[in-house]
Amino acid sequence: MKNRLRLIFYPIFFSLLIYIFIEPFWIEEKTIIYRHTDIPASFSGMKIVFLTDIHHGPFFSIDRVRSLVDRVNALHPDIIILGGDFVHHGSEYIESCFKELARLSAPMGVFGVLGNHDHWENAALTRKEMEKAGIKDLDNDAVWLNRGKERIKLGGVGDFLEDDQDTSKTTDDVSSSDFVMLASHNPDFAEVAPVKIDLILSGHTHGGQVTLLGLWAPILNSMYGQKYLTGIVKNGSTDVIISNGIGTITPPVRFFARPQIVIIELQKK
Repeated sequence: MKNRLRLIFYPIFFSLLIYIFIEPFWIEEKTIIYRHTDIPASFSGMKIVFLTDIHHGPFFSIDRVRSLVDRVNALHPDIIILGGDFVHHGSEYIESCFKELARLSAPMGVFGVLGNHDHWENAALTRKEMEKAGIKDLDNDAVWLNRGKERIKLGGVGDFLEDDQDTSKTTDDVSSSDFVMLASHNPDFAEVAPVKIDLILSGHTHGGQVTLLGLWAPILNSMYGQKYLTGIVKNGSTDVIISNGIGTITPPVRFFARPQIVIIELQKK
């Protein structure tokens, strides 16, 4: 009986052991059709690609960053939003990361915010390389995006753990009928976000990185338990889309938390 159990257990165990090192390379393209009454008609069909938590470093090579950029460009997005945590384990990875991210192309622009790891490595250098790469830094800043006579607001805030969060540029000049999006690396900001933010794009949690069949994560970098694990979460009048991100922290493994390129298509409801 024991020998029979060993014959069953060992192949399963070693298969799972191998799988957790394979899943980080198995990037999913997750498409979300997002409907809202405040989205202007001219923005219906607008394609947003949201990338976050690349963590270029010892476990995510520059070749993988290059491949990621090619894959995103092949999606022909209207706009690209980057959610922070660009590098991991060393500021020496910042310049090479943004040299590749500079190739990202979208007619309405490429925008980004910083994450906690960017502050831990070198926030000033990250901002400098973002600017050189043509990526608009949205930390505590905002822009209007225009299509014809209609427009929507896109803002961002500094990292919830390592920076200040000021939404005045995002919300001060909007009306109740304007559609407002905001990038925040950490989804916990949704708990204190102003009411007049319709959609928040976040990462940080990595979908738990190692989960129980994608339903529960033993370790989650959120003060609100499993609430912001992954996917779409409604928090009052604000919707939060949380991506599993692209890279990993140490150890470089994933289990039922596949890395994601999130594709958001806006639709007027």
